[in-house]
Amino acid sequence: MNFEQWTLAHEPQIRMGFFFGVFALVALWELASPRRVLQLTRQQRWTANLGLVLLNTVVVRLAFPTAAVGMAALSADKGWGLLNNFAVPFGLAVALAVVAMDFVIWLQHVMVHAVPALWRLHRVHHADLDYDLTTGTRFHPLEIVLSMGIKFATIVLLGAPVLAVVVFEVLLSACAMFNHGNIRLPAALDRALRWIIVTPDMHRVHHSVEDDESNSNFGFNLTWWDRLFGTYREQPRAGQLGMIIGIHDHTDPHEVARLPGMLALPFKGQITDYAINRRNWTRPSTDAQV
Repeated sequence: MNFEQWTLAHEPQIRMGFFFGVFALVALWELASPRRVLQLTRQQRWTANLGLVLLNTVVVRLAFPTAAVGMAALSADKGWGLLNNFAVPFGLAVALAVVAMDFVIWLQHVMVHAVPALWRLHRVHHADLDYDLTTGTRFHPLEIVLSMGIKFATIVLLGAPVLAVVVFEVLLSACAMFNHGNIRLPAALDRALRWIIVTPDMHRVHHSVEDDESNSNFGFNLTWWDRLFGTYREQPRAGQLGMIIGIHDHTDPHEVARLPGMLALPFKGQITDYAINRRNWTRPSTDAQV
């Protein structure tokens, strides 16, 4: 059994090990050095957010029993995809596939903000009244199914190696928990890291209640795409401590901090005149607190 075969055979254990390890690390970091004071109790929010994780895990296993690595293995066996049809060194193929999948996730994130019907689903993620590592796991099941479909198509088109898919899946989970963490980084370290990876302060801007701020910083891992395509924003107007997290008109904890309300949220209300980066900002500016 070679290394890639071993990775395929042990993929669930690898992913779960990294998930629980990173979760524990960021959770302890949040206790030791929180960035902001949270509005709701951890028990109230974590019960709902992690309940959604469990539900999504069941949905994914039922809808996609082979998982992403299974699709990568099938693509390799059938010779599907670009990387399976060119003589690319294995290490380079893994790196190219990981970066390409990162870009596709960035595009997907822009898409769910740009298309009103998809924004309905993505609102569940943004409607969290606070911002911590569990926010990074909070997605509506229909958005998870959509995301998996896009991921499968990307793997087939790329011919992504099994190892690249495992690395990407681990990064996706770990980075989502890290950059949603309610954690404090030294300012100099934050500035340095932002040239490569998304930091909590960078991504927190994306969760601002102000529309023009939430339509920025779409990256989950690499910061290059936001910088390249002009969607990078360094800080919110009100500062990291003064900014308000969430969505206008969705501030009731019964709606956004309980599982039934979160599942029903996409089907409530109307979304009119929505166009990414074209909505007006109306809140008066305040002194920035960083």
